[in-house]
Amino acid sequence: MADNPIVSVIIPTYNCEVYIAETIDSVLSQTLGNLELIVVDDGSTDRTCEIVASHGSQVRLLVQANSGVCAARNYGIREAAGRYICLMDHDDYWFPDKLALQLGQMEGHPEIGLVYSAFIWWHPDQKGVFPDPAGFEPASFPPGIDEEFSGWIYHLLLLDCWILTSAALIRAEVFDKCGAYNESLPYSEDWDLWLRICREYQVIKLNKPLTLYRQHPKQGNRMARAIDYRTELLRDAAMKWGLCSRDGRCITKRQFTQNIARYQMEFGLWHLASGNLKTANHSLLKAWLKHPVNLKTLAYVPAGLLGWRPKW
Repeated sequence: MADNPIVSVIIPTYNCEVYIAETIDSVLSQTLGNLELIVVDDGSTDRTCEIVASHGSQVRLLVQANSGVCAARNYGIREAAGRYICLMDHDDYWFPDKLALQLGQMEGHPEIGLVYSAFIWWHPDQKGVFPDPAGFEPASFPPGIDEEFSGWIYHLLLLDCWILTSAALIRAEVFDKCGAYNESLPYSEDWDLWLRICREYQVIKLNKPLTLYRQHPKQGNRMARAIDYRTELLRDAAMKWGLCSRDGRCITKRQFTQNIARYQMEFGLWHLASGNLKTANHSLLKAWLKHPVNLKTLAYVPAGLLGWRPKW
């Protein structure tokens, strides 16, 4: 690890013995060499710590009792020495020029607080095997900056979480101004952070995908949760900061309401797929009342009562 790193890469991990080595190797293979890699183990019970430790002095391993991903990320942020910070998920993969390309944008635009990129959905085959990263061709994508999703984008984040955690590079000083992860949130914690950052800083999005986003059944975003954290987060943000970014770009109240209805519908369908009819129907009815033109949302209620279940 570098003594005076430019970039600190923080990987929170929990029971990831299957994927953690490939993730670490993709960081250590970056063309940008002046970095430190911190892995924060959140109380794993498998061979994760052993695998991380096998990389020797190239990786700094921190261990904590199981406290959740936000606590692990915040621990890493407190320990980081770099001028820039990346929070990488323990099962994703970086292409070799990821950090170098993002750092070039950061150093050329001192007003920018965060640089992120497009990413590629990384799906396994029918046998559960993930394609070799070498088989992807990120160079085939257009270079340059995505102007629509760069600059002041707070208003766009009221529609979707466009920034993938593993795909972002953040100035360390941003955390001093905007705070770190909210450890009370078990879901959408990254979205919450992006909203806070994008209220205070402009960002840049690179067109070229620099990250593979691994898809597998144990991901947190595949769980049906008791609380609809997405709609709560967005309603709280709109109430606190409104619907406009600092440059005056806005979404309309109608767009925001229809978007909330979409997330309520999706929340209801997740619970319908899990057999939680009461929660599902309550959320589907709320979604329809917000956007009554969408009769399909209402139709899901009797369909669910008759035994239909969505397939994810």
